[in-house]
Amino acid sequence: MLVAALSGGGGNPEKPVADSAATQTQDDEKSAKDLAAEEAAEAERLAEEDAAAAAQAEADRLAEEQRLADEAAAAEAAAAEAARQGSVAQQNAYRSAVNYLDFTAFSRSGLAGQLEFEGFSAPDAEFAIARLETEGGVDWNAQAAASAANYLEFTSFSRSGLIDQLTFEGYTAEQAEHGVSTTGL
Repeated sequence: MLVAALSGGGGNPEKPVADSAATQTQDDEKSAKDLAAEEAAEAERLAEEDAAAAAQAEADRLAEEQRLADEAAAAEAAAAEAARQGSVAQQNAYRSAVNYLDFTAFSRSGLAGQLEFEGFSAPDAEFAIARLETEGGVDWNAQAAASAANYLEFTSFSRSGLIDQLTFEGYTAEQAEHGVSTTGL
C-alpha cells in the first residue's frame, strides 16, 4: 500500500485515513476508559482514606471519653476514700475509739461521751462511731455482754439491777437485756 500511495497508483487512498481514524477512536475510547478507571480507583482510594480517617477519629474520641471516665472514676474513688477516712481530727477520734474498745467495753453513747471527754468534738466522735459501725468494727450487743461480765467480776447484781446499770451506761434496753442474758442471770 505504501508503494501504491507513493506511486500514485490505483488503490483507495482514503482507506489508510479511515483505518487511522478508527485506530485513533479506539485509542481515544481506551484512553477514556483508562481515565475513567483511574478516576474511579482514585475516588475509591480517597473514600477508603476518608473512612479510615473517620474510623480513627471515632476511635480517638472513644479513647478520650474512656480516659475522662477513668479519671472521673479515680477522682470519685479518691474522694470517697477521703470521706470514709475523714479529717485528721476524725481519724484521730476513730483511732481513739478503736483503742478504747480494745481496752474495755462501751455503749455507743458511753464511747461518744468518752471521746468528747478526751476533747474530740461531738461531730468527730459521731463520725468515729459511725465509721466503726459501718466497717463492722463494733458489736454493741457484744459490748453489753462484756460490760455485764465486767460488772459481775467486781460486785453482785440482780438481773434487773444489772440491766438498769447497763441502761444507765447508755446501752439500749435490748442491748442490756442481751448482755445480762449472756451472764446466766
